[in-house]
Amino acid sequence: MSPITVTSPSSGDHLGEVAEHSAAETTAAFVAARRAQRQWQETAVTRRKQILLRLHDAILQRQDEILDLIQRETGKSRASAFEEVMDVAITARHCAYAAGRLLAPRRARGALPILTRTRVERDPVGVVGVIAPWNYPFSLAASDAIAAIAMGNAVVLKPDSQTPLSALKAAELLADAGLPEHVFQVVTGSGRVVGQAIAHECDYLMFTGSTATGRELAAIAGRRLIGYSAELGGKNPLIVAPDADLARTVPGVRAACFSNSGQLCISAERIYVHRDIAERFIPAFVDAVASMRISGGLDWEADMGSLISAQHCERVAGMVDDAVRGGARVLTGGRRLPDLGPAFYAPTVLADVPEDAALYREEVFGPVVTVEVVDSIATAIERANDTRYGLNASVWAKPATGSRIASRLHASTVNVNEGFSAAWASMDAPMGGWKDSGLGRRHGAEGLTKYTESRTVAVQKVASISGNALVPPETLAKTVTLALRWGKRIIR
Repeated sequence: MSPITVTSPSSGDHLGEVAEHSAAETTAAFVAARRAQRQWQETAVTRRKQILLRLHDAILQRQDEILDLIQRETGKSRASAFEEVMDVAITARHCAYAAGRLLAPRRARGALPILTRTRVERDPVGVVGVIAPWNYPFSLAASDAIAAIAMGNAVVLKPDSQTPLSALKAAELLADAGLPEHVFQVVTGSGRVVGQAIAHECDYLMFTGSTATGRELAAIAGRRLIGYSAELGGKNPLIVAPDADLARTVPGVRAACFSNSGQLCISAERIYVHRDIAERFIPAFVDAVASMRISGGLDWEADMGSLISAQHCERVAGMVDDAVRGGARVLTGGRRLPDLGPAFYAPTVLADVPEDAALYREEVFGPVVTVEVVDSIATAIERANDTRYGLNASVWAKPATGSRIASRLHASTVNVNEGFSAAWASMDAPMGGWKDSGLGRRHGAEGLTKYTESRTVAVQKVASISGNALVPPETLAKTVTLALRWGKRIIR
C-alpha cells in the first residue's frame, strides 16, 4: 500500500510518511500484544509505577520537542499544544499512584457475618484497542493508553491518519521509559481497515470521535460482548449569571470557546447570558474575540492557530454561512483567513441564530460560538439542557450561585468560573458523556477499573449456606436466621 503522507495544516510543510497498515498487519500486532500482555500482567505494580513516573519526567524534560511536533501536525497554538503535554504528564502521574490501590484485593461484606469472608480481585481485560482522534493527537492517544497499561493491559492504538506522528512520539517516550516491547503498539492506517480490525480483535474498545462513528463501533462491541467506552460529540452550553465577575469572565469565556481553535469536544459553543449583564458582557466579549492574535507560528504569541485542514475549514465556513443566510448576525469573525493559509478561520461570535440553522443544534467543532440573551437563570438552564448532547458545561457566577446552577445541568462535567480545564484536570473524578455524548468514563477510579475484569472470591467457614451434610436443614436455617439478625445490628 502507498504510505500516508503527513502535512502541516498551518504551513503546508511535508512532515513525513507513515505506513498504511493492512488488516492482517493489525491482527499480527494483536498476536504480539497478547504475548507481551501475559508477561506485563505479571510485572509488579511497583515496576509499572516506576515506568510511568519516568514517562512523566521525560515529558516535562522534552516538552519543547513535543510541543513543536504537536503544533506542526495540528496547526494549533502553542498554549493549546501545552494542554496536551500537561494532560499526558498528569495522567501518567495519576495512574502510576492509583493503579496499585485499585488493583489491590478489596475486602467486601460477606453473605453472612463471621461465616463468609469475601474479597474482590481485579485482572486486566487483555489487549485494549484505542482509536484516537486528530484534535488532541498526543493527549488522547497517550492518556487512554497509559490508563490501560497501568492496569496490566497491552494496547493497540490507531491514530487518525492526519496526525499519526504525535502518537508515534508517545510510543517512543514509553519505550524510552522502559515499557516492554509490544505492550503499546501504534498501527497507522484507515479507520475502514485498521479501525475495523481493532474493533474486531480487541478485548475492550476505547474510542474518541463523532457520535455517528461511536454508534457503529458500539454495535460491533455489543455483538462481541466486549467492554466499550466512548467520548463522542458535544454542543456544550455556557451560562453567564448576573453576578459574574466580568474582569474574570470575559477572558475565561474566550478561552472556553476558542481553545484549540474550537476543535474540542468540551469547548463551549452556546452562550446564554442573563439580560441584567448582557449589555456589559457581550460588547466586552466581542472586543476580546476580535482582538485575538491568529498565527501558525511555533511561539507563544498566538491566541489561536489554524484548523486541522482546508476541508474542515470549508465545513465550518459552510455552517456559518448557512446560519447567516437564515438571519444570524455576525458580531465578529465569520470569515476565512486566506492570507494566513487555507485552514485558518477567524474566531466567530453569532447572535440571532435561527433554530433551523444546522449549527443551532449540531456541533461545529470550530471557532464559532452563538450568544443568546435570556431573562432568567431558569430559562438559561432550560436552554442549556435542550440538546441531545451532555458532555461539558460552564457557568460563570459567584461560587454559590454557580454551584446551584451546576447541579441542574445535564452534563458529565460542569465547570464553575472555568471553561473545561478544572473538571478535566481533576484526575481523581470521572469525565465522560451523558446522552449522545458517549458512555463510560475517563479519569477517576472508573477510568482505570473499566480496563479490568472483577473476580469475587467468597470463602465460607463452618457451614455451607446452601446446605451441609453435617448440619440438618432446620438447624442450618435457625443458624442463618440468627446470623442475619446479628449481622443487621453490626451493619447498622
